[in-house]
Amino acid sequence: MDQLEFRQFNQRQFSNLLKSGDGTMLKALYLRYYKNIEHYVEKNSGSPDDAKDIYQEAFTAVWRNVQLDRFVPNDEGEFAAYLTRVAKNKWIDELRKNKNKHQVSMGGEHELSMVSEMEADQTDAYIDTVKRQYKHLGERCRELLSRFYFHKQSLRKIAAIFDWTEASAKNNKYRCLKQLRELVLKGVNNG
Repeated sequence: MDQLEFRQFNQRQFSNLLKSGDGTMLKALYLRYYKNIEHYVEKNSGSPDDAKDIYQEAFTAVWRNVQLDRFVPNDEGEFAAYLTRVAKNKWIDELRKNKNKHQVSMGGEHELSMVSEMEADQTDAYIDTVKRQYKHLGERCRELLSRFYFHKQSLRKIAAIFDWTEASAKNNKYRCLKQLRELVLKGVNNG
């Protein structure tokens, strides 16, 4: 399956196909985003083997979250963004663990592992809050943010779609992000 085929699916079709464990789709997605993560890990003090391990863990975690309905991607772009975030967080956790390894007593490794798990749980909870609060944004804000962050459209293109100037598109994106941040902070404090 190439990228164009993935775009033909609506949200439910994409999620269901991903959830079903379709081998062709999983392999295509796995291979498509591996190089980005490999580059990130190697650029940040890692080896190709580190990249393989981190990517495998991240891909498995994301797929598991899809299976458990903890994450329901709207499209391939949202899947890729989430996979990238999980992989980067896993690599950061690995760097922290290795940095502190020589400073931690024998009993401390378990404690450090528990801290990493708690951080991962907090990240998952934060992502869930963002997804919940995103739904409370106005339709225009959701569309603007989706076009910019998930579909990687330029502000110039977004401005043309909404019949705005590029400066207006930039200001509206800022306002929408600010509104989302406020909703998320409210959700985190209430949750």
